[in-house]
Amino acid sequence: MNLRTFLLAGLLGAVWLSNSLPARAAEFTRTEDVVYGRKDGVALTLDVFQPKQPNGYGVILMISGGWFSSHDGINAGFCQPFLDRGYTVFAVVHGSQPKFVVTEIVGDINRAVRFIRHNADKYGVKPDRLGITGASAGGHLSLTMGTAGGPGKPDAKDPIDRESSAVAAVACFFPPTDFLNYGKPGEDAVGVGILKDFKPAFGPRSDTPEGRQELGREISPIYHVTSNLPPCLIIHGDADKLVPIQQAESFVAKAKSLGATAKLIVKPGAQHGWADIGKDMTLFADWFDTYLRGLPEK
Repeated sequence: MNLRTFLLAGLLGAVWLSNSLPARAAEFTRTEDVVYGRKDGVALTLDVFQPKQPNGYGVILMISGGWFSSHDGINAGFCQPFLDRGYTVFAVVHGSQPKFVVTEIVGDINRAVRFIRHNADKYGVKPDRLGITGASAGGHLSLTMGTAGGPGKPDAKDPIDRESSAVAAVACFFPPTDFLNYGKPGEDAVGVGILKDFKPAFGPRSDTPEGRQELGREISPIYHVTSNLPPCLIIHGDADKLVPIQQAESFVAKAKSLGATAKLIVKPGAQHGWADIGKDMTLFADWFDTYLRGLPEK
């Protein structure tokens, strides 16, 4: 398995790709390679999955593993639990490491959310009721939007950049949340230690302890949690060696201490992905039903 295949499998999980729920094409339409932005001469794209009976709400799916993203990683079957509930799904591909680092990738995701909000009427979704989901690096990016998404620039030349990148709810699998306390207090993982193989994603700022401290605080969602955090659900295995469950525990504890809504579901014995992970997407759909649509909690 080459590095890129490993990274992609790490996010969507090899089990996601081989055991994900089957797609029923007759029940949705798919629009591929919608350009939401450009940088360095490269188009940034997303795929739009629209259910036969839309409910008027949107879910943004992060296609990211080890901060590597590819159109090949979009699995239509994995969108099915959302499509079954009537959600329109936006599968977002971002600029990949090693060419682009995490801080640049976060910029892509901000742009994607703004693009979707700007085109909400076109896609039949409520612009202020967007959910976001992903796993591993995609979970990190989801929580980043939950903690740091916000207003655009009112005077931006491009009207899309004037839109907010805030989301209304987050549901994700095993996300890194604190790169400076990774598994235990003081454990630096900003391209070193457990995450040394992912150093290209952190860039040259990770070359020195001082740079890692600064960058770690900038890109770790836990340092940006406020009482205004949108409702967040995390599902995490307690045997995960790549992203320790402490990452989810500390994030949820911080959110609750500030009065925000956050929940952790622990998968006993599970590592970084598990055989029937696709089925747990229905728990995410339940979360969005409650915190996007305002339906009674299941």
